[in-house]
Amino acid sequence: MIFVFCSALKRQQKALPLQHFNIFRYTMRFRPKLFDTLRNYSKEKFLKDLMSGLIVGIVALPLAIAFGIASGVSPEKGLYTAIIAGFIISLLGGSKVQIGGPTGAFIVIVYGIVQEFGIAGLTIATIIAGIMLVSMGLLKLGVVIKFIPYPIIVGFTSGIAVTIFATQIKDLFGMSIDSVPADFISKWVVYAQNISTTNLLSLGIGILSIVIIATAPKYSKKIPGSLIAIIVMTILVFVLREYFGITSIETIGDRFSIDASLPKPETPVMTFKTIQTLIPAAFTIAILGAIESLLSATVADGVIGDKHHSNTELIAQGIANIVTPIFGGIPATGAIARTMTNINNGGRTPVAGIIHAIVLLLILLFLGGLTKHIPMACLAGVLVIVAYNMSEWRTFKSLVKGQKSDVAVLITTFLLTVIFDLTIAIELGLVLAVVLFMRRISAATQISIFKHNIDEAEYIEGQNESDKITLPHGVEVYEIEGPFFFGVANKFEETMKMLGDKPKVRIIRMRKVPFMDSTGIHNLKNLVHMSHKDKTKILLSGVNDGVKRALEKAGVDILIGSENICNDITEALDKAEKIINHKERKL
Repeated sequence: MIFVFCSALKRQQKALPLQHFNIFRYTMRFRPKLFDTLRNYSKEKFLKDLMSGLIVGIVALPLAIAFGIASGVSPEKGLYTAIIAGFIISLLGGSKVQIGGPTGAFIVIVYGIVQEFGIAGLTIATIIAGIMLVSMGLLKLGVVIKFIPYPIIVGFTSGIAVTIFATQIKDLFGMSIDSVPADFISKWVVYAQNISTTNLLSLGIGILSIVIIATAPKYSKKIPGSLIAIIVMTILVFVLREYFGITSIETIGDRFSIDASLPKPETPVMTFKTIQTLIPAAFTIAILGAIESLLSATVADGVIGDKHHSNTELIAQGIANIVTPIFGGIPATGAIARTMTNINNGGRTPVAGIIHAIVLLLILLFLGGLTKHIPMACLAGVLVIVAYNMSEWRTFKSLVKGQKSDVAVLITTFLLTVIFDLTIAIELGLVLAVVLFMRRISAATQISIFKHNIDEAEYIEGQNESDKITLPHGVEVYEIEGPFFFGVANKFEETMKMLGDKPKVRIIRMRKVPFMDSTGIHNLKNLVHMSHKDKTKILLSGVNDGVKRALEKAGVDILIGSENICNDITEALDKAEKIINHKERKL
């Protein structure tokens, strides 16, 4: 059926008028990979996608349930997300092999939103996040997202891993705790106070599940260890209940009432006040979704030798996060582990992701009732392994040995994520990274002053090293090396004030200035005004085209005279000499 649908879609795409396709492809820049891959689609590719989709669907089953429960919602909501978001992301996404669905990265933020604002609040926040993601894609911010510093990504990913691990201790140990505090430190205080309520059978189930998941890859690459653990532990707990009367091991059915049917759409009531309150949480969901999906797509590109469309991927992620919560789902993004499973099992087109969603739908409708027998300790074991894989402790360890500024960003983001809040961690982590980056760039920008002569070899290529240019009396050359932005502009102004002298001509050499911002231009204008009062002529030398356009837009060329913007130092010195001679003749 899927193959027939794909073939029909392929024929329909070919039947589209060329001008319509061009508008769709080049004007909107929204290019789902599915349409590209269907051009040369074949039965052989479909069979590979079919096999991969079946396996990925089975892999996604336990993870979707576990992520749903850990996020503070019912298990079927995790399945709804994997089905609906997984289908939309594969259908409209910018990657050939991306598999979408709920991920561990969202557990902390989703749990916090549910605790504070309820399911309705989560629905609204996810829809707002979806709108943000679509906006990012339309504004072509896909490339910009990739420039978020790596220490921030590792810091909050490791922080999320530690937090996920902390949330699973109650179920792993089978503790009898009515309510677990939301904050990290209080959690461990409560765990310590209730350690005596540990259920040894639940703990045994949890530890055995971890062992099975960890060792399964040695014996089978195809069947995921999490699925093996869930099947084995569910059968074991069922036997203990039915034949030995042991009912102390908590299962999903003991805590949740599972609805194994298709969800009905429900549109939430959104007020301005509610939107205003939930925007910070929605921003965190959007940034997390963007980062994780594009990282996953980039990793996949390296494996299959393809190039994803980052902006299309963001739009698809946004649409998925707008639609999914209306049907009871939670935030979704590209899942690296499931994407790699797809690649390793032969999936090479988005059809595999669509099949994975259909497989999950069939499991929900026909086998969903069986999920109530899954022990909670086993799901806790699954998430402990997820947390370990997310922790990136080897990367974390190597980054700690790096530059101090990167270490500061890494540790700050990590601690803020664990102790406080993921939203705060991302915001402050980004601010700290930007500040440290500006500091580094500012330190790299040099301002040199020459009053008598300059080495010709240093400033004019192709000359002998022994040659020097002697500056005419009354001429000074200021060389700026590096970006002239707000972090450096004040440094330049302070240097000018410290000089105190009043040359007849001041040449500002800018050939090594790649760009100027509004603050740099403002300070340059101030210098020109001050120089006019001192009757000092300003000449600019070696201004590149980009900086020149910025100066012209700001009216600097009119202020100093367009004829005083010179191509190189030789031209500027010749002009300076003529200006001085002209002044002397007047005297």
